[in-house]
Amino acid sequence: MTHSSDSQPRITVWNEYRHEHENPKVSAVYPQGIHRAIADGLSAHGFRQVQTATLDEPEHGLTQGVLDATDVLIWWGHKAHAEVSDEVAARVVARVLGGMGLIVLHSGHFSKVFKQLMGTGCDLKWREANDKERLWVVQPAHPIAQGVGEYIELSAEEMYGEHFDIPAPDELIFLSWFSGGEVFRSGCTFMRGSGKIFYFRPGHETYPTYFHDGIRQVIANAARWAVPTASAPRSFGNRQPLETLPETSQ
Repeated sequence: MTHSSDSQPRITVWNEYRHEHENPKVSAVYPQGIHRAIADGLSAHGFRQVQTATLDEPEHGLTQGVLDATDVLIWWGHKAHAEVSDEVAARVVARVLGGMGLIVLHSGHFSKVFKQLMGTGCDLKWREANDKERLWVVQPAHPIAQGVGEYIELSAEEMYGEHFDIPAPDELIFLSWFSGGEVFRSGCTFMRGSGKIFYFRPGHETYPTYFHDGIRQVIANAARWAVPTASAPRSFGNRQPLETLPETSQ
């Protein structure tokens, strides 16, 4: 799938939507769900075709038709990774390989989709202790970093620390420092097949991270960056030669 630069990208924001129903602290921060806060941030940045999908919808809201009509999928998951069906996870992976952009947020690093695309365990260190997080921009010329300044500071967040068990990123955009002393590769890009992937670390469910102007700017930038672009056709399997080949003895 290719996307015309003069049309609006079609964004789908996916969220488990479990914490908001089960934890009053989370519902107080995100009364309409984390997915709605992310979608509202995208709308505020000019995106006009933003829809949401959640785990408990039929096929998790990610039917083949929905995915075929999605240019960029944004994924937030945490406590119910195992409840995502293998069939739907494989469907998402296939769409990414075919060109759909993917933005994986926070604890989505443990999702079936991200782990399959990375081919590693994607584990890390973590701590919930109201750490201050400072996300330093280490590639200031990258489109995903535009408009955020030298760093983004979050007064309280969950800590993620190295080692982060992922392949070496194609590009490292953000590096986080936490007040407890840890660092983390918090903004990483990857190419898989024809699809562009961005992993972005912040977003623990009990903090209002997805209302933060800088975080919303990064997600909007990433959505624009991840939109499919025209590319050479992908073809596989046995091929007839383009030129006449000399006969060979069998």
